[in-house]
Amino acid sequence: MNTKAAEELPAVSVIMPVLNEERHLRTAVRRILEQEYPGPLEVVIALGPSTDRTAEIAAELCAEDPRVRTVANPTGRTPAGLNAAIRGSRHPIVVRVDGHGLLTPGYITTAVRLLGEMEAANVGGIMHAEGETEWEHAVAAAMTSKIGVGNAAFHTGGLAGPADTVYLGVFRREVLERLGGYNEEFIRAQDWELNYRIRQDGGLIWFTPQLKVTYRPRRNVKALAKQYKDYGRWRRVVTRYHRGSVNLRYLAPPTALLAVTLGLVLGVAVHPALLLAPGAYLMGILGGAVVEGRGLSFKAKAMLPVAFATMHLSWGFGFLTSPRSLARKVIRSVGPAPSDVLSRAS
Repeated sequence: MNTKAAEELPAVSVIMPVLNEERHLRTAVRRILEQEYPGPLEVVIALGPSTDRTAEIAAELCAEDPRVRTVANPTGRTPAGLNAAIRGSRHPIVVRVDGHGLLTPGYITTAVRLLGEMEAANVGGIMHAEGETEWEHAVAAAMTSKIGVGNAAFHTGGLAGPADTVYLGVFRREVLERLGGYNEEFIRAQDWELNYRIRQDGGLIWFTPQLKVTYRPRRNVKALAKQYKDYGRWRRVVTRYHRGSVNLRYLAPPTALLAVTLGLVLGVAVHPALLLAPGAYLMGILGGAVVEGRGLSFKAKAMLPVAFATMHLSWGFGFLTSPRSLARKVIRSVGPAPSDVLSRAS
């Protein structure tokens, strides 16, 4: 791209909330700096109180490249880190990247172009899960399968077009500032909640499969179960906070959990015929593993039903057990946001 064209491109701030990300942080930042975006670019890392070498690695990255700097995120919570990084950044386009997310080549250039062409408030693409171990390969297959995550385009792909939400996101700063940024009460589901407010404000959320971010899945069953339990727990808060935002996809995991649990209990206590529901679910995830496990090693394919069940049932458990008090706390905490809540420091 010629110099004149590069000068016309808007400057970009990449924001990264990180906590215990020593495994992937250096690679994630390198992928950003290697984007070859012709316009000005900065990376603002919001540092949570990590117990590993994340802060040390971040300091090394700042010393190596003046485009990288850090801000403090004492709570370690993702939405607070995102808002801290937004406040600490200065450019009109804001690109969200997580500490374990790896941008694919051309991501920022494509996203900025689409923001302008579609007159969108936020654009994003696919959460392209890729594993490094056999278990992670199985989880990655589950996370990119409709059997695992339903019809969410940012997981499974699809045609470009308007969407309810996208993975991570590339935003116009003016939109974030007008809406008060991320709601810091949403420990999880803060992306979905923000995108809901953007849509209610009349903004366009644009999905495109041209944009991909490589995502590293959780390392073990326990970590995956906690992740999906939290997803379900906080998605229930969103549905209580934003009435009318629920859809059938969100109800599938809790329905499956109830059917499996009641079927097991009643099948043992009343009649074996009632084991039909849990049996059907088992056959479904086993059959799904055969279909979605093509290309996986035998070991990863054998782990795939465990990944499916962990994701479905943990999400359903989190949704069903999410306390109303949590939603009430969120609702009480939210008042009219001052227009300058995320204004840049003078």
